[in-house]
Amino acid sequence: MDNDLGRTIKNDLINAYGVTVIPAGSRLNAEHLELIRKQKIDRFDILFADEADQAPPYQKMVNSTVDLSKELFESYRISRKIPLADIRKDVLPVIQEISRNPDIFALFHSVQGKDDYTYQHNIGVAVLSTLIGRWLEMSEAELSVLSMAATLHDIGKLKIPSELLNKPGKLTDEEFTQVKKHTVYGYEILKETTGANSRIALVALQHHERNDGKGYPLGLTDEQIDPYSKIVAVADIFHAMSSKRPYHEPMPFHMIVDQMRRGSFGALDPHIVTVFLENVVKRSVGRDVVLTDGRVGEIVYLNPHDIETPLIRIGDEYIDLSKRTELNIREISI
Repeated sequence: MDNDLGRTIKNDLINAYGVTVIPAGSRLNAEHLELIRKQKIDRFDILFADEADQAPPYQKMVNSTVDLSKELFESYRISRKIPLADIRKDVLPVIQEISRNPDIFALFHSVQGKDDYTYQHNIGVAVLSTLIGRWLEMSEAELSVLSMAATLHDIGKLKIPSELLNKPGKLTDEEFTQVKKHTVYGYEILKETTGANSRIALVALQHHERNDGKGYPLGLTDEQIDPYSKIVAVADIFHAMSSKRPYHEPMPFHMIVDQMRRGSFGALDPHIVTVFLENVVKRSVGRDVVLTDGRVGEIVYLNPHDIETPLIRIGDEYIDLSKRTELNIREISI
């Protein structure tokens, strides 16, 4: 960090409450560095002005990685082998790079499923899982396994008919039972894959398990579910709900946050959900948002008692969402 003395920051640096502690455009001095340490601001959240113009074209990176992963996954249909070496060499480094994008809302937009959902979902979940892993302070070795597990979490869907995966309407009970088998298929494929860490196979099997035992395929409860599976489950839900799919449009931001908190998608790990949502929301300060009444404003302050209902400025008007319960954030602009 000391090597960054004198460099100009591109983005506002904010603390855990979403308060700007060092404004964009500042040249870092010794006092700034000490403040960064005291406020526990993550180094990878800082974008420097001299790096901004050289920032990787994330959308192009995502698109090319989706195309490559599709090609690699489809090769399984012919060879019956998962090309782990190729994924490790050509896909995982890009996932790691994309997950370091300090502008997480641009990151969310770049990995959002739109057209070729199945393969976009694999990459999107891998990027989001890696991001969550960093916020949980996992080591690089752990992140490497997590990224691979998240990339391959739905590999069992290669054995599910595409017409079921892409069906625009609601699945029948029989069809849903068939789709749920992708977890067991994925586990079996990865258990037979030479060089695959055993936890990668567990994630394929367990990413639809829930803490209360109401998930599938085995109805496992909290302590029986691998921690990596719990991380991928959170990333899987967030990506699925924020993406366009054959049977639903992207869900508004406030609804995803609220329903993840309430457990509407099943009993996800509360600690992982909290770490994910709080890190997302605290980075929203200074962003333009679209409210549910269609007005556009800027998040200027987070309520420390409920960071999901921030203070919004629209022109000269300030709106406290904690007191205006009829209003919510529909969309956060990139």
